[in-house]
Amino acid sequence: MHHRIAFALGRLRQDLDARLDEAAVHDACRGVGHTWRDCLLTPVAILRWFVVQVLHGNTALTHVSLLAGRSFTDAAFCLARARLPLAAYRAVLRGQVEALAPDNRTQGTWRGHRTFLVDGSSFSMPDTPELRAHFGTSGRAKPGCSFPVARILALFHAGTGMLLEVVAAPLRSHEMAGAGSVHAHLGPGDVLVGDRGFCSFLHLAILAARGAHAAIRMHHRQIVDFTPHRPHVARDTKEGAKGRPRSRWLRRLGERDQVVEWSKPNKRPPWLAEEQFAALPATLTLRELRYDIGRPGYRTRSVTLVTTLLDAGAYPPESLAELYGMRWRVELNLRHLKQTMRLDVLRCKTVDGVLKELAVYAMVYNLVRVVMLEAARRQERDVERISFVDALRWLADPEGDEELPGLVVNPDRPGRVEPRVVKWRPKKYMWMTRTRAEWRKRLMAQPVAG
Repeated sequence: MHHRIAFALGRLRQDLDARLDEAAVHDACRGVGHTWRDCLLTPVAILRWFVVQVLHGNTALTHVSLLAGRSFTDAAFCLARARLPLAAYRAVLRGQVEALAPDNRTQGTWRGHRTFLVDGSSFSMPDTPELRAHFGTSGRAKPGCSFPVARILALFHAGTGMLLEVVAAPLRSHEMAGAGSVHAHLGPGDVLVGDRGFCSFLHLAILAARGAHAAIRMHHRQIVDFTPHRPHVARDTKEGAKGRPRSRWLRRLGERDQVVEWSKPNKRPPWLAEEQFAALPATLTLRELRYDIGRPGYRTRSVTLVTTLLDAGAYPPESLAELYGMRWRVELNLRHLKQTMRLDVLRCKTVDGVLKELAVYAMVYNLVRVVMLEAARRQERDVERISFVDALRWLADPEGDEELPGLVVNPDRPGRVEPRVVKWRPKKYMWMTRTRAEWRKRLMAQPVAG
């Protein structure tokens, strides 16, 4: 086996290795009714060399046999991956997450609460009829002139950075389409931190029903007024609603800190089941607060939050500002996935293959985080300071059995200012507005210079 993957699985976390060894993988396959022959590409070999492939930047299939040091063709490996059912991939990933649960319960808590970060993103894939029909394409491009794009919803543990859940959905779907899988990881007392896309009565009510809490950035269309005893728009009222908040004022906690009552919307969204919608309460008591960011370099000078943490004594505004400040980590985590690990463009040409590829990316990401956690412990540094790229490169090196060396520690640069601009200019080629077949016909029809 790849020496350094074995080091990450075995020497760093013995319980994690127990979840990914041959017996565990075979049990997961039998659990979903999968049978196989005792040959070179067993389910364990498929998963391990799929992991190695992703570790090397999702390299070509022809490269995998060289990395494995085994004699099999790229077609054989591709067919073997396809035969292994998606449920087996997900079962192995679930076992990996469960093996890491002790760290998730003890590391990185905020005021005694486990903290989780959620965000959405997207990735593209080959332009095949199956993928185009399932995920859809962006923009109004003609068929054959753009690539299918999937929307993903990712849940990270704030303390360890582990990827606990990643759900893919069609592009034309709401960010909350995969919320059920995300909520399954949350228990009573846990805190979920998210941006504006997760700010809704329904999302907060679902979390409250599980006993979990939330700290969410207020949606830009939501009107917030901190005036005591201010008027509001009733649930079924439409006239005179312009400029007035829909939340009912209850009590004041500070100059820009108040407890309000939100009302349940009349219309059920497509992503929520009818029985679940009916079970939600008619009203929800929430806390709205606003604070300013004084550090230079931040684009937003004022932030408005809504939260289910109502106790101003136990959770003062400055601590909630600190909590929401953790949300930026999810942007860095997604950047590592999409840019460093090249998740932004997947390779498989079927829906089943894309979902398997996504599951393996989650496994590899968590292996890298395991290496970062161990390096942080040994070097006595915060795990967020350990270089993700350095950990990935060390883990991808197939040679050597040496102990984990000191990894690169990124400098602490609070308030760093970097413009959101691109220096490299794009190539000056025309946009693809016709299919390649049509372009070829046009090229062939052009006269040849004598």
